[in-house]
Amino acid sequence: MSHSPFVPAILCLAVAAASTAAWSVEDHSHHAQPEALQLAPRVITAVQQSSPLTIITDPKQARQPIPASDAADYLKTIPGFSSIRGGGSNSDPVLRGMFGSRLKLLTNGGEMLGACPSRMDAPSSYIAPQNFDQLTVIKGPQSVAWGPGASAGTVLFDRLPEEFDEPGSRLDATAVAASNTRRDVQVDGALGSRDGYIRLSGNRSRSGDYKDGDGDRVPSRWNKWNTDLALGWRPDDDTLLELSVGAGDAEARYAGRGMDGSQFERESLGLRFEKTLHEGALRELEARFYYNYADHVMDNYSLRTPPTTGMMVGPRATNVDRRTLGARFSATWGWDDIELLAGLDGQRNAHRTRTGMGVDSYENQAWQKDAEFSQIGMFSELTWSLSDRQRWIGGLRLDQHHVDDLRARVSGAMMGMTMPNPTANDSRRETLPSGFVRFEHDLSDMAATAYIGIGHVQRFPDYWELFSPKGSPGAVNAFDGIEPERTTQLDLGIQYQREGLEAWVSAYAGMVNDFILFDYGTGTSTASNIDARIMGAETGVAYELTDNWKTDASLAWAWGRNRSDGEALPQMPPIDARFNLSYERDNWSAGALWRVVAEQSRTAINKGSVVGQDLGDSSGFGVFSLNGAYRFSEAVTLSSGVDNLLDKTYAEHLNLAGNAGFGFPAETRINEPGRTLWAKLDLSF
Repeated sequence: MSHSPFVPAILCLAVAAASTAAWSVEDHSHHAQPEALQLAPRVITAVQQSSPLTIITDPKQARQPIPASDAADYLKTIPGFSSIRGGGSNSDPVLRGMFGSRLKLLTNGGEMLGACPSRMDAPSSYIAPQNFDQLTVIKGPQSVAWGPGASAGTVLFDRLPEEFDEPGSRLDATAVAASNTRRDVQVDGALGSRDGYIRLSGNRSRSGDYKDGDGDRVPSRWNKWNTDLALGWRPDDDTLLELSVGAGDAEARYAGRGMDGSQFERESLGLRFEKTLHEGALRELEARFYYNYADHVMDNYSLRTPPTTGMMVGPRATNVDRRTLGARFSATWGWDDIELLAGLDGQRNAHRTRTGMGVDSYENQAWQKDAEFSQIGMFSELTWSLSDRQRWIGGLRLDQHHVDDLRARVSGAMMGMTMPNPTANDSRRETLPSGFVRFEHDLSDMAATAYIGIGHVQRFPDYWELFSPKGSPGAVNAFDGIEPERTTQLDLGIQYQREGLEAWVSAYAGMVNDFILFDYGTGTSTASNIDARIMGAETGVAYELTDNWKTDASLAWAWGRNRSDGEALPQMPPIDARFNLSYERDNWSAGALWRVVAEQSRTAINKGSVVGQDLGDSSGFGVFSLNGAYRFSEAVTLSSGVDNLLDKTYAEHLNLAGNAGFGFPAETRINEPGRTLWAKLDLSF
């Protein structure tokens, strides 16, 4: 893996920040927020829902389990989220049992699409959560403003624009040390004035293989870095133009795959324009352009010893890449009781591949472009306030999709054999609608908001569903046979908050027609459309027992049924509950977290998605952890914890089967880490 360039750049920024601090003796807060009340520092164990179906949190805050290495790892602290596990890092996030492109995942308004045909480099693997200022989650099909196909939900990682009232600077740094030689460093600094700013952020994260509760080593090491630079210009107080550029790379070893990821190169460019208006109905204009490029290499020799027996003898490697261009334009209008957001968005991406036998032999092979996708859509969301207590929120969007199959040959019936592609140079076009409507009511006799909404999403199949399966029953291949997925879902719940108490519950029920299901029962992957029924709920409560003692709890349940054959819908996470008790006083806090997960007996063996499949029933487990935090000053905070204090041996239900190359028996789930100690130091100047 290439060496990280961000360390010397960050040091240069730190020196510049120190020198420019003399411009002003006053403090200049990040993003022009008012000075916050100094509360006792806390370690986040579960993120509570902040408004109906929406969660907003700061991904920089210390969390338990050990601070996250990727987006999927962080999202697991939010009720309703889980992930398909394969080792130490780069899991694939799951929301309410839904995965893949059903979950829209954006960074600064742009989409970073992975390239691996089996999602070894899921979009979440390119995201370092601590490099962003705000995480927003919208559950269910209850927004149309951020692109097509988000039937499960929408996840937004954003860096907020810098604001300085006068020339100044800031510098934030974080260091993490933990068991299994885990070492992280992250730095984020900015210089600026009223006219603009420069911001540079970067991180490096590495870890060795971990040991499970039995002391057995699980291949899981990784080494990652990311660097991002933003230049902002403010010609006036109501206008922002920001240019951003980023890069990154990584390597990761997987206990649950036949190859490892030896390269995760990322290149990103972005341009943002924002204009606020103060006269007339037009309130705000926004435009975003983005370019993201993923160059991924998977091989069986960089991070492991190549097999010497079987059909895959010797070193092998595959190089894949994905180039994505996108844009989004939006305008916001406001009248007395109505607010309207409307706009256009579009995206174009191309996928290529090359394969070789032998060390780095892929570099001598020619790239083969196998797929091109394009999408253009228009959307609008309207909020109508009937009164101070009642609101209607609704949205509509229409998308045109186009995809070209550029594969000349495809995999044949025999391992290593190919045959002519029956859909070579064929195209598919679809025009698909989506929409939602939701009613919210603030109850007059209590500090609560009740809501009910219904949403409908028609999702075009993604790259992994059209090009990864080896076949599709009743069709020449998946490209020819897979139809768009149509989800109709009802969401309802209540949000309650008053001094010392916060509680919420959200429930959903939906029908999915033409649900895209993978079947591995024949020894190879096939994809087909089935009809499904889904339902579930999440709930949470946080209560201040005294001025010092606080407690919170959350629970998530997801259920699915294959209506076409009467089986359970595969890859459904079991009931997951978290209980936390904490004590806070002055500049320190201490807490205990108990996570309890039920057994899962509703499974469909050998069925699932491109990422994973049901391996059978799983056992329940409970994991107990401790944490603490101490603020030495306004600039220095130390957090620490012990995850899995009792050194329990356990495995998550959503899991990849261990790879025989590492000595795992067939269909064996990969165990999670045993007792893990960690510490996180935060510095802010």
